[in-house]
Amino acid sequence: MTSTVSRVASRLGGSGKVAAGIFSSRVAGLAREIAVAAFLGNGATLDAFSAAMKIPNLLQNLLGEGVLSASFIPSYARLLAEDREEEAGRLAATVLSLLVALTGALVVLGVLGAELLTDLLTPGVSGDRRDLTISLIRVVTPGIGLLVVSAWCLGVLNSHRRFFLSYVAPVVWNVTQIVALAVGGWFVFDAAVSTQGTSVINADARGLTLVLGWATVLGAALQVAVQVPQIRRLSPGIRLRFTIDGPVREVISRFVPVLGARGVVQLSAFLDQLLASFLVVGAIGALRYGQVLYLLPISLFGMSVAAAELPAMSAATSQDAAAAAKAIRARLHRGLRRISYFVVPTAVAYVAAGDVVVGALLQRGEFSRANTLQVWAVLGGYAIGLLGATSARLLQSALYGLGDAKLPARASIVRVVVSSIIGVLLMFQLDRVGVGPDGLQVLGDLPAFGPLPPAVREAADLPRLGALGLTIGSGIAAWVEYWLLRDRLQRRVGVIHHAGGVLDQTLAGALAAVAVTVVGRLLIGDLPPLLEAMVVLPLAGVAYLLVTKQLGFPLARAVSGRPPARSAHGRRATGPPS
Repeated sequence: MTSTVSRVASRLGGSGKVAAGIFSSRVAGLAREIAVAAFLGNGATLDAFSAAMKIPNLLQNLLGEGVLSASFIPSYARLLAEDREEEAGRLAATVLSLLVALTGALVVLGVLGAELLTDLLTPGVSGDRRDLTISLIRVVTPGIGLLVVSAWCLGVLNSHRRFFLSYVAPVVWNVTQIVALAVGGWFVFDAAVSTQGTSVINADARGLTLVLGWATVLGAALQVAVQVPQIRRLSPGIRLRFTIDGPVREVISRFVPVLGARGVVQLSAFLDQLLASFLVVGAIGALRYGQVLYLLPISLFGMSVAAAELPAMSAATSQDAAAAAKAIRARLHRGLRRISYFVVPTAVAYVAAGDVVVGALLQRGEFSRANTLQVWAVLGGYAIGLLGATSARLLQSALYGLGDAKLPARASIVRVVVSSIIGVLLMFQLDRVGVGPDGLQVLGDLPAFGPLPPAVREAADLPRLGALGLTIGSGIAAWVEYWLLRDRLQRRVGVIHHAGGVLDQTLAGALAAVAVTVVGRLLIGDLPPLLEAMVVLPLAGVAYLLVTKQLGFPLARAVSGRPPARSAHGRRATGPPS
């Protein structure tokens, strides 16, 4: 597998290196979630940990990678391209100084205001879950500054076209948590089991979860440490400074609207968690597991392509308007083709065989078959908008490269509104649907216009599907945002074809993979989840590769290492002219 990743990465250039780094970190992230599921299952302790981690995740995303990519990288990369390395170094140093000061203040506020934050983030929880959430927020919040500094390192390294290290660095963060869980769970807190279906948290479960929280802080420090040596080689003169000159003002002017756009997206995640706190115990944890798998293809294929293309699209704007539009349009089509080749089959697999994926990864220890079905449903809702959400990353980068940061902010607001309205309409209905040994069971009166009583939510006997309503809203809203971004870009650079013009080829391959999956599952019968996945998923992958190769998809050649058939239909697979 490593050789295949390396070969594809070398063929795809910068985006391939980003994808290879993200692939490594995401594999480590999946391993972390496997450990979390085995030791904590999907109950009250996981709800508390997931809620507490929203604070560092929020500020990392607000002040970190996304905002820096849109505001800092274009200016820093342009200074490097113009051989103004001294000015670039001063810009990087000032941005780092401002981030350290801002995050330091936010860390203090987070620690002191842990109780208020808990009540704001999860107003529907009480008792042991609330107490543990407060303690965890105080533990994990100091890691915020470290994660933001790591994102700054990513911005500097990407601008110097050093794509791999910054994206593989989170492996250290994940491994630290895995080690903490293994040592704590096996040797210290041997009774740390999650009481499924109730809000009871025993002493060992609380202790192990707090150890996991401290491990996130240590892991963040190590994540920064592995990037520092290369940063010092590339920019040896960086020192903390607070001089606001022209390039810094340019970054700040972009920073504010981009921060607004990212803030709206993060507000959506907070609203999902806030709403999930009014659902049955386990809803917050189900969202967490579903998001891990949902964000995997977005990170691998959306972020990798968008991150690699942003510096080039920013540089293209230095040409005349017609040449810039043509160059950006060509890069968009190439990027969208790469994204669709991997994301379309992933989304279809999540809907058609998500239980195989979730079961193979998580179903062991404290994580039951009912939990698998619950997370599969949540993942299926996310999958509705997976291609739209992933493609939107690239479209946002194109707009940022063109200097347009306002439309992405407005599109994000629309996305949040649509997601919240649909989510609220569906979540209370689906929270009356339980996942039991005999399948789905309706447990309450329908239609429902409010949450279940607190006593029922805190002591439900079966996992519920309320979180599915939230992810369906998220999936539909992702397509709304995509259409708004695409419409604006088409006015700037010309016609942009969906999936770069190859949606029919990818869908044909994905449907073939689904057919193989269905037949394979019927033939092999009941197997343990991991064995079932090891048989069925590779066969589905081969079917997808063969069909897309026969249709002449260029990336099938990159993956297989052999030229595809060149039929008349296949020649169209390269997509529309730029």
